[in-house]
Amino acid sequence: MKSNHIRVNGTLINYYFHCKRQCYLHGNRLNLEDNSELVQIGRAMHEVKAQESEHTEVAIENIRLDKLTAEYLTEIKKSDADMEAAKWQLYYYLKILKEKGIVRKGRLIFVEKNKAKKAAVILELDDVQEQKLEQIQTEIEELLLSDEVPKAEEKAGCKKCAYYEYCFI
Repeated sequence: MKSNHIRVNGTLINYYFHCKRQCYLHGNRLNLEDNSELVQIGRAMHEVKAQESEHTEVAIENIRLDKLTAEYLTEIKKSDADMEAAKWQLYYYLKILKEKGIVRKGRLIFVEKNKAKKAAVILELDDVQEQKLEQIQTEIEELLLSDEVPKAEEKAGCKKCAYYEYCFI
């Protein structure tokens, strides 16, 4: 029997947009990411960026923020391949900060840009996104409590995913 208490975090929100199966597997503690070279590259990039900055990573509850300044909460991503997932992860972080009385704009920085015209995207959390986030969190909780693993659907980014072998081999 699965526990009914699920702590949704930014990673799960990102995965929910990216791939429901990945969200389910990660949320149910099947973590294959420690074996992923791309995940290790992403972590290394975070460490380098953190060393370059006087405002380094901040941990609040179950989230880790890349950079927090007087104006912005900045999230650094390796690429802009899944912009929607990155945006909702950042909205989630902005909501957590707001609940603690810290209101900031969000800034997404992409180290490699493929789709975006600019290397940075500025976001502001409003009531519409907050309501959508509530809905997303409920949907994630329901997904993770389900007894059925979402089916594997091969997409463009699958081969780079830490779960690729689990899903397709």
